[in-house]
Amino acid sequence: MEISDKLLCLFSATVDDDGDSFTVEVPRREIDTGAVAPGETYRVALIAAGDDEGTDEEDGEIPTATDGPQPPVERGEIRYVEIEDIGKQGDGIARVERGYVIIVPDTEIGERVKIEVTEVKSNFAVGEVIE
Repeated sequence: MEISDKLLCLFSATVDDDGDSFTVEVPRREIDTGAVAPGETYRVALIAAGDDEGTDEEDGEIPTATDGPQPPVERGEIRYVEIEDIGKQGDGIARVERGYVIIVPDTEIGERVKIEVTEVKSNFAVGEVIE
């Protein structure tokens, strides 16, 4: 399955029956991080739970892990981030595209800092404050 680089956020939710309509709740963290805004219109894709792997429509092959979305940052990249939370180890946590987490040691909630990305993993990165 191919996921667009324009993906703003990714989360799990249930479809609720409201009588004449159905709703999917957007978690508050998606609003708080600025990924989406109330009152705006978005395109939504729904993927059945447990449907992490499908087949490639063109050649019928099951995609490998490398076919999935890549981290939105690269080692050595410089960017400005806002610290939104503090992790269990006391490090600052920033979220960027698609809710991807960057851990930034020695920072506090609300700080906006310039960082260099020093380590990149599939589900998080580590950044070092440079300014």
